[in-house]
Parts: sequence; structure tokens; C-alpha cells
Amino acid sequence: MTYQYTFIQWLLFFFIYCFLGWVWESCYVSIKKREWINRGFLHGPMLPIYGSGAIIVLLCTIGVRDQVILIFLFGMTGATILEYVTGACMERLFRVRYWDYSHMPLNLKGYICLPVSLGWGVFSVLLVRVIHVPIENLVLQIPERIAEVVSVVCSSAFAVDFTLSFSEAMDLRDMLIRLSDSNEKIQRLQKRLEVVSAFAEDGLMQYQMKREERKMSRKEFLEGMIERQRENRRMMLVELIDRVNESIDAGLEKREELQKIKTQIEQEFKNIGSLTNRAARRSARLLHRNPNTVSKRYAEALKQVQEMLKKKK
Repeated sequence: MTYQYTFIQWLLFFFIYCFLGWVWESCYVSIKKREWINRGFLHGPMLPIYGSGAIIVLLCTIGVRDQVILIFLFGMTGATILEYVTGACMERLFRVRYWDYSHMPLNLKGYICLPVSLGWGVFSVLLVRVIHVPIENLVLQIPERIAEVVSVVCSSAFAVDFTLSFSEAMDLRDMLIRLSDSNEKIQRLQKRLEVVSAFAEDGLMQYQMKREERKMSRKEFLEGMIERQRENRRMMLVELIDRVNESIDAGLEKREELQKIKTQIEQEFKNIGSLTNRAARRSARLLHRNPNTVSKRYAEALKQVQEMLKKKK
């Protein structure tokens, strides 16, 4: 087996295994979902995680390709590290996980788990000892000029596809952030509305009680006004009128505040409705290719988006 490959040959290996990984994943997920799923982050028939994993395995096992146990261990370790780093970076950037092993035993933050890592080990042995042998022979037989043309075409298609898919992922991230912020704002407004409504209701009752008391006070005052000094009567009446006006003003302020909260809530519902735009359609395509997408931070928002997109079908 030849271990010294040119850069172009490594590139061809990458695209070949991206395609084979896409075939495997798309068939597997489509059978589970009982509908055709063009699996993966990209639009085209390529899964970069498989292509990268295969290259990592080949690099890690260059010096031990005659020892099955070491192929298993080295390949498993290299692929597991790649999977963890890729998963963590993608979640940090896009705020979602395109795979999640949280429900699997012996997992690490849901990015990797022991059963899948063991699967990577088995895959490493199959790759190095079985799958890569005919693929290596095929690539090494391709003339250098043709290999360069094929690699340029594949690289160009990959770059365009990755750019579009990255843009879709960012649209999804922005939509989840916007929807989550809107949900939180609505919840805050609802709580504020409950507090203000309760306060206004309580204030109204107290105002009515005080008004009745003031009526009684005014009645007593009128009954005894002949015995009181004219100046004292005038001052007391002025004070009474001021208090009533203050109560009325306070009631108006509460009504205005309630109306303001209501307006803000209505605006937030309009904002949610405006999510069904071009960005939402682009996000829909990405979620369709990755039906197992999850998000811990924006779980509620992601669920709303998924339900919204289901209704659009």
C-alpha cells in the first residue's frame, strides 16, 4: 500500500469519502423517517464530517496499517476528537446541534459517546483494510492533469455549497435568537401586565373606598361648617379636591401603562408572524436535511420554528 499521496490525491480521497458518507447517512435516515432525506449540512451529496473523519483515520494509521488493534485504537481516537471539536464549534457558532448523543450512555456533553466512538474504531478498520484499498488504486490510476481538473471542479462546487449552507445556518441561528428574545419579552410583558393589572384593580378598590370615606367626611364637614372658620373650610375643600384629582390622575396613569403593555405585546406577536420570510424558508431546507437538530439554549424557539415549518408544508 502506498502511503505517500499528493495534495490532489488527498483532496480526491476527501471528496470520495464525503460522498460515500452522504450515501450511507441519507439512506439510513431516510429509512428511519420513511421519506427521502438529503442528509447533511450541505445541499449537495457530500458530508464533510465523513470526509474529514476518513482523512483523519488514514493519517492517524499511516504507520500501523498492518496492526488491526492499533488501527482500531488510533482511528477511534482521531475520529472521536474530530467529532467532539466539530460538534462543539458548530454549536458555539450556530447555536444548534446537528447531532446529539445526550441520550446515549457514556457521552461527553452530547458531542461524543462510547458506542459511537467504538463504531468509529470499527469503521477505521473497515476503511483501512477493506474500503480504502480499491479507492486508493482508483485514485492513483487517475492521470495527474485529470485529477487536478476534477479536484478544482469538486472544490469549487464544495465552496459554493458550503457558503450557501453556512448562510442558511446563520439565518436559522438569527431566527432562533430573535424568536427566543421575543418569547422572553412577551413573558416579561405578561408578568408585568399581571402585576400592573392587579395593582390597578387594587388601587381602584382603594380609591372607591377612600371616595366613600371622603363623602362621609365631606358630609360631616358640611353639617358642621357653620361652626368652623371660613378660611379653614376653604383650605379643607382645596385639600379634598387635590386628593381626588391625584387619585384620578393615578388611575389614568395606570390605564395608560396597561395600554402601553398591550401595544408592546401585540407588536411582539407581529414580530413572530414576520418570521415566515426568506430566511425561514432557507432555514427550513437546512432543518429538513437535519431532522435531528436540537438546541439546549433555544430549545423552545427551535420547537416553535419546527412546528411552524410543518404547518407550511
